[in-house]
Amino acid sequence: MLDKIYVGVLHYPSIGKDGRIVTTAVVNMDVHDIARTCRTYLVKRYYIVNNLPVQKQIVLRVLNFWGSDFGKNYNSSRFEALKLVKMVSYYEDLIEDITREEGCEPVKVFTSAKKRDNMVSYADLKDMIVKDERPFLFLFGTGQGMPKEILETCDISLEPIRAFSDYNHLSVRSAVAITLDRAIGELI
Repeated sequence: MLDKIYVGVLHYPSIGKDGRIVTTAVVNMDVHDIARTCRTYLVKRYYIVNNLPVQKQIVLRVLNFWGSDFGKNYNSSRFEALKLVKMVSYYEDLIEDITREEGCEPVKVFTSAKKRDNMVSYADLKDMIVKDERPFLFLFGTGQGMPKEILETCDISLEPIRAFSDYNHLSVRSAVAITLDRAIGELI
């Protein structure tokens, strides 16, 4: 059942402070920490979506270091977590990769700090994951969030972590950890 959970962090496309589509920078800590969270919750793959060649080189350098003999021997648990990371340039690449792997398109779950119409609760999502044979992809935005064009491709709008708070600006690392724990923590 849980061998069908995927996580995608979108650095592109993202909404910038001025409302335009931008590419946000990948933070080294996000690569490590989100990979460790994904490994803890038995996520099949953690995708980093970023279209900038320089950003991709930075991530690949980190992955290559921890995948080297030195990195594996120095910290084998870090190597184990970072094996889950896959870098892709575009959202479409992410969907295509999962579809090729699983034989069907994933159920796309978008997360947001904003309340929206037709939100699904964590309890209802947990039931869907248990009952549905398809893979599930949890999408997390960066910057000021994911653009409308991405949200419209999604199947499920997940309720915010702090829906009734007057302050709801968690780091993406924290959002991934809390979301996975609430959605699948009891299932593993």
